[in-house]
Amino acid sequence: MDITIGTSTVAGEAQAPPSKSYTHRALLAAGYADGATVKAPLVSADTKATMRAVTAYGGSVDRSDEQAIEVDGFDGRPETPDTVIDCANSGTTMRLVTATAALQDRLTVLTGDDSLRSRPQGPLLDAVGQLEGRAESTRENGQAPLVVGGAVDGGSVAIPGDVSSQYITALLMAGAVTDEGIDIELTTELKSSPYVDITLEVLADYGVTAERTTDGFTVAGGQSYDPAGGEYHVPGDFSSISYLLAMGALAAPEGMTVTSAVPSAQGDTAIVDILDRMGATLSWDRESGEITVERSELSGIEVGVEDTPDLLPTIATLGAAADGVTRITDAEHVRYKETDRVSAMAEELTKMGARVEEKRDELVVYGEDSELRGTTVDGKADHRIIMSLAVAGLVADGETTVTGAEHVDVSFPNFFDLLESLGAAVER
Repeated sequence: MDITIGTSTVAGEAQAPPSKSYTHRALLAAGYADGATVKAPLVSADTKATMRAVTAYGGSVDRSDEQAIEVDGFDGRPETPDTVIDCANSGTTMRLVTATAALQDRLTVLTGDDSLRSRPQGPLLDAVGQLEGRAESTRENGQAPLVVGGAVDGGSVAIPGDVSSQYITALLMAGAVTDEGIDIELTTELKSSPYVDITLEVLADYGVTAERTTDGFTVAGGQSYDPAGGEYHVPGDFSSISYLLAMGALAAPEGMTVTSAVPSAQGDTAIVDILDRMGATLSWDRESGEITVERSELSGIEVGVEDTPDLLPTIATLGAAADGVTRITDAEHVRYKETDRVSAMAEELTKMGARVEEKRDELVVYGEDSELRGTTVDGKADHRIIMSLAVAGLVADGETTVTGAEHVDVSFPNFFDLLESLGAAVER
């Protein structure tokens, strides 16, 4: 599906979708438990993949209530799936449930779409091997399809921290139900650290203790997942909020309000500070979870995204519409997402008239030399690229057509409906 965005202003109130990161973890934690109710979850293509995995391991998922998901868990003892687990495009699903697969006696096969089968899984496979489990790439290239099993009992692993924090999350979540627990030594600096903070927060809410150590993380074995009252409530998603705040700062002369912006461990809350540094007029009522923002004259800044990789497309779009230079640093790991997001934003913003310089670990956007104009851009089948380019379309001269726009269903299924309700010119 292609979506065309015309030059537009927006106004009104926008509710952020629930957090994808928290929903993934909450669903799998409910699977590790005897069961739990996950309230206000994000139901999207990615989180449906995690639901399928929980079911494959012997749990069950009831979505009859639109506001909650009832999970009957496998109580820390996953069964061997009857068939291959298809993780579709969800890297989070694949990594988290790869560690689950290592707990069962026999073998699980995990795969996904073309994009997911190109993403690195090698360090996690190696970690399972260190725990005396079996974990192999069928093509022997560290990429899916994967074959995993071995009934690991816990132990110690050494693993790099600069490829994906999801490896750490996977090991911590599975480690809690092993006999011995798992000690994780990081061999390189941890990138995307706030995502592990999210994991620690969710684990604590499910009654599981895990903690940082001087050189990594540790989780004791023999623990049970048991949230208070049998329920877990998912907060709003700040990765998704970033697009709403960006469209407000660029295209809301009368202001707009974003709701469900409740403080949490999400690193992407940094978007509020980033916009403030760029000169946006905004305020955050943390108690009510509301952020108001209005169209502002923005200036370029330097931003490191070592801990907030999902913000790179949003920041690049803001930089293309700002005065001065926006330099996005510490970005190499952003190349290993659904697509190479550094190159994707460089290519597509350039098509729109931005002057962009791509380096291995940086993306530099020269807003002062950029004049955005409508054209056809490739969404790269990546939800974050699609939404960022749609925001750019609001302030581009003429009409901007974004291809493959249906992929927003990964994290923000009603994005274009919401954009249209705020007053934007949206043509399907």
